[in-house]
Amino acid sequence: MRKDAIILLNMGGPNNLYEVETFLSNMFNDPNILTMKSNLLRRFIASTITTNRTRSAQDVYEKIGGKSPIVDITKELILKLQDRVGDGVIVDMAMRYTPPYASQVIKRLQEEKISHVYLIPLYPQYSTTTTKSSLEDFESELHSAKLDVIVSETKHFYANSTYNSILVDKIKEALAEQDPAEFDLIFSAHGLPVSIINAGDPYQRQVKEHVRLLDQELAEANLRFKSVQLAYQSKVGPMKWLEPSLESKLSQLWSKRVIISPLAFTIDNSETIYELDMEYREIAQELGFIDYRVASCPNADPKFVKTLEQIYLKMKNS
Repeated sequence: MRKDAIILLNMGGPNNLYEVETFLSNMFNDPNILTMKSNLLRRFIASTITTNRTRSAQDVYEKIGGKSPIVDITKELILKLQDRVGDGVIVDMAMRYTPPYASQVIKRLQEEKISHVYLIPLYPQYSTTTTKSSLEDFESELHSAKLDVIVSETKHFYANSTYNSILVDKIKEALAEQDPAEFDLIFSAHGLPVSIINAGDPYQRQVKEHVRLLDQELAEANLRFKSVQLAYQSKVGPMKWLEPSLESKLSQLWSKRVIISPLAFTIDNSETIYELDMEYREIAQELGFIDYRVASCPNADPKFVKTLEQIYLKMKNS
């Protein structure tokens, strides 16, 4: 009888253009995203943002195929992880803002009489806006369903050496046999409002530590770039966000050859395929860059599958 279930958690993404409004509404109604205490005020602001941004967001998704690739790539990842752990363990996923939701996956767990659930949020670094939000959502749905199971969870995995070797591999792929000394390397992390960091979110500290670990991995792989930098992307609204921004960092580089490595995403999405590879490419061209490259996310790479298996086994054996 199947007893264990590994559930991969992620923010999700629109499965079609009609889901863009749902995605935005669910995201901005999340109290971990808009942190004001008043639910009424949050709903008002969320509705305003959703109304104002839906059409432009649909335009973005139209440019990358009409939907987010997150769900499809995660399905591929699940199939590969299922092969590694065997039929005695169920592997599934729950998305935070778009289907499949936690409530849908929990129905399957009930039917399969699962006794132990292992939750793996697909965020390398912990943040209240991502990891905490996904874990709380799933555990709340478990409570509502009155499902009597043991729950184990991981909070981050940025220090996992197998995972970091994937990021180095992806940087090598982007480099394509050229001399790294000719390029600057920028690790681009998703930005956050400074107010969230000041409230105790450890994300910035973990991002900086992740860059330090990757710098060591690069040195061991004899990949010596002109410089290794950290920047933040995806700022929205008037609040002060983490700095330096990716645009400002690009403007400071004089070599005009750069590789961008997404640091906070495990699966390619609109913020890598569109924002990094299209929007920032245009900015780089305007700044006179002669070579602008973006490394891909781990996606369903066999080493990422192995990373997730390692995380599961570590939880299981602890």
